[in-house]
Amino acid sequence: MVARIRSAVVVQTMSSFVFLIGVTTLHTQGSATEGAAAPTTQTGQAAATAPPGRVDVGAAIYRKVGCFQCHVNEAQGGANGPKLGPDPVPFTRFTQYVRRPTGDMPPYSEKVLSAQDMADIYAFVRARPRPPAVSAIPLLAQ
Repeated sequence: MVARIRSAVVVQTMSSFVFLIGVTTLHTQGSATEGAAAPTTQTGQAAATAPPGRVDVGAAIYRKVGCFQCHVNEAQGGANGPKLGPDPVPFTRFTQYVRRPTGDMPPYSEKVLSAQDMADIYAFVRARPRPPAVSAIPLLAQ
């Protein structure tokens, strides 16, 4: 049992690491090609490049195609998948990873998730509430 839990933690950690390396690489490549563009926040980049999406439809698709099984109901991450929201990677990177993932995540082609489906899921992920501050949780603030 302990070995199985350890394996799950190692897989999740490695998946998160590979995902973050891809995001960092993509961000670095984007910065090199943009020249002297003013820096923006991740949320600003995501909002600028993400097509309009419908949060309620995205929530239904997120559950229908099984995203919740690894990333949990509110995209907060779980034993088998990293946290996705409320501040997801830029939409372009999000789509690239969903279409051609590394690790244990299955690929979701255009036949499975259309471009609009991706925009809807992204809107759902972006709309997730932030967790409360540790100081706001009495048992943890002591």
